[in-house]
Amino acid sequence: MTGESETISRSTLDRHVVVIGAGIVGLATAYELRKRGAQVTIIDRQDPGKGCSFGNSGAISPGSVAPLAMPGILASVPKMLLDKQSPLYLPTTYIAKAFPWLFRFIQSSHPERVAQSAMKLAAIHHEAISLHEKLTKEVGVPELFLRQGHLHLYTDEKALVKDMPGWRLRQSYGYHFDRLDRAAVLELEPGIPNKYQIGMFLNDHASILNPFKYVEAIYRSFILSGGKVIKDDVASLKQYGSGWEISFASDKKPLVFDSVVIAAGVWAKQLVKPLGIALHLESQRGYHAQFTGMSELVSRTVVLTDKKIFLTPMSDGLRVGGTVEIGGLKRAPNQRRAEMLAHIAKGVFPELHNVHFETWMGHRPCMPDSVPIVGEVTNRPGLWLAVGHGHLGLTDSVTSAQKIANSFF
Repeated sequence: MTGESETISRSTLDRHVVVIGAGIVGLATAYELRKRGAQVTIIDRQDPGKGCSFGNSGAISPGSVAPLAMPGILASVPKMLLDKQSPLYLPTTYIAKAFPWLFRFIQSSHPERVAQSAMKLAAIHHEAISLHEKLTKEVGVPELFLRQGHLHLYTDEKALVKDMPGWRLRQSYGYHFDRLDRAAVLELEPGIPNKYQIGMFLNDHASILNPFKYVEAIYRSFILSGGKVIKDDVASLKQYGSGWEISFASDKKPLVFDSVVIAAGVWAKQLVKPLGIALHLESQRGYHAQFTGMSELVSRTVVLTDKKIFLTPMSDGLRVGGTVEIGGLKRAPNQRRAEMLAHIAKGVFPELHNVHFETWMGHRPCMPDSVPIVGEVTNRPGLWLAVGHGHLGLTDSVTSAQKIANSFF
């Protein structure tokens, strides 16, 4: 690729596409476009997969059709503000900043809006499991794909009834699940404490045993296929003839591409704002605590529904992730949120006491209705968005890539 600002031929196979963002969504998109014959360059200020793609819980969860904002969420707002250990937490000092997003979030919890969101989520989740299984084989890491199902655990009938709207949504979109009694739960996961009496089991769901290695494998395959990478900050983008000009934060000369795919997570909001595009994105600050070794404590993704956390066996340890903190991009990670996850895990598995663990925080880009934006921007030919995937970025990365590539070719 040259550094000259020139408009490149817009024929399908000669089209030069830039993908801004080297997380799982951006890499999957770049890989798919390159595989189909496009010239593709990725731009990111970080190494591939160093954001949420590094620290997510590894769940491929197409049955997650219920948005974060469900009917009744308004009643949870006081707890979000007052309880620092709430699974959904909003610091009082961030209320003013978050209010426009929070207002839309609450509006999205209306039953009709929830039904619309669920329909859109089901559409983008379609075939996620089979596509990920295929991709792990293509990029040489089939051992990272685990199809053992997801087990959601409940303390009692009352707790399950509270979650039934979500389960009915899954059922309405064809996702099969089995209700398990205590004995059946123990057959799947013998170490689960007596506190959890009921299980809901999605036996066709899957997990990735090391999300970062998965991203690395996709990146490696992309480079071997002739893809290019620029490590830099994008300062701005603007239309240039029939293409798009990218300016950098460094002293690199601007470059012109036929098409731009923005997969920059929550940072996409500021990138497109000068173009008059308003993205109602907010960071779901997600945390994990990963225990060294100990992955044998569970044999699949296990969800403790009372705590809203995921336990996932990883190739290099047991990962405990989840919860949502609405706190923006500038605040330092709240170590207590990560340590809370470790404390919960130790309460479930006493074997974890005195086991070393490391913590992490990442910015999951969330739309108020939990529905990502994937497609070409109206009245902006050649500008594409793949943003707002929230906690389902891994699940929807390959289906988003397919949707964009199908529109190109």
